[in-house]
Amino acid sequence: MISVQSAVTIENNIDPERFNVYKIAIDRSGWFHETAGGEKVAVDRNDFSLTIGGQKINFDAVFIGIHGTPGEDGKLQGYFDMLEIPYTSCDAITSALTFNKFYCNKVVADFGVVNIAKSRHYFRHSVPAPEAILAELSLPVFVKPNEGGSSIGMSRVNKAEDLAGALDKAFQEDRQIIIEEFISGREFTVGVFNNNGTITALPITEVVAGKEFFDFVAKFTPGVSKEITPAQIDAATTALIQDTAKDIYERLNCKGIIRIDFIRRDDGQLFMLEINTMPGQSENSIVPQQVRAAGMTLREFYGTLIGACLRK
Repeated sequence: MISVQSAVTIENNIDPERFNVYKIAIDRSGWFHETAGGEKVAVDRNDFSLTIGGQKINFDAVFIGIHGTPGEDGKLQGYFDMLEIPYTSCDAITSALTFNKFYCNKVVADFGVVNIAKSRHYFRHSVPAPEAILAELSLPVFVKPNEGGSSIGMSRVNKAEDLAGALDKAFQEDRQIIIEEFISGREFTVGVFNNNGTITALPITEVVAGKEFFDFVAKFTPGVSKEITPAQIDAATTALIQDTAKDIYERLNCKGIIRIDFIRRDDGQLFMLEINTMPGQSENSIVPQQVRAAGMTLREFYGTLIGACLRK
């Protein structure tokens, strides 16, 4: 559902005078484009082309808007790399790395530019008993699928007796999980993109969760949480978050638009939560909010992303 909402926004805000746009849906039933007349036209996956009215259509570029697999984890990127079709997102390696929260955190921690919460990573077949986990991590902790989005399957655990249930919930969504210690502070998120050769950070959003944490309901139910864009913070904090985000973007060789979530602890220390290489693009999503706060229209912004991908 979130991917469909993003696709609608993207399609509606790509300049029709510059680009011919074809929306492609990918699901378990196949890959297809629906014409204005309602006809579903299957994609030829041998070369990612369409044939409509006897005319074959090949694409100059792809604006990927699929959240989760296969659009966010590097699978589609690898496919388009083999076909030598440029696309708007990070490449296959960066996408696969950032989709795996624990592995990405380990790489980013090695950069030495931001703090990472203490965590543990477990596969379904090798998870220890809850008491063994809590011998290494201090409550409260967050338990979440290691490869997943929208906070689905995520729990905050305040009491030891609740950990087993949280593990079961996370393993319903993924074969591997990450458990990380809670960091108390203010939550911020910022979009970063390549603006005609310059790595650029958008205005920062502060997320004030209306629930105990920013879960799926808090993210997608209107009125449950507050997203304050631009964040009401001083210039030094703004610079710290934006400069750190740009540094991470460059070091991970990111492309297109990504969004990085942070916690600024009460003592001023900055912690990175995770990197989202396929941030939501619905009209009310955070990145579109930040684009508007930066004084751009989505049409201008998407034109910049497409232009960058065509140049590479």
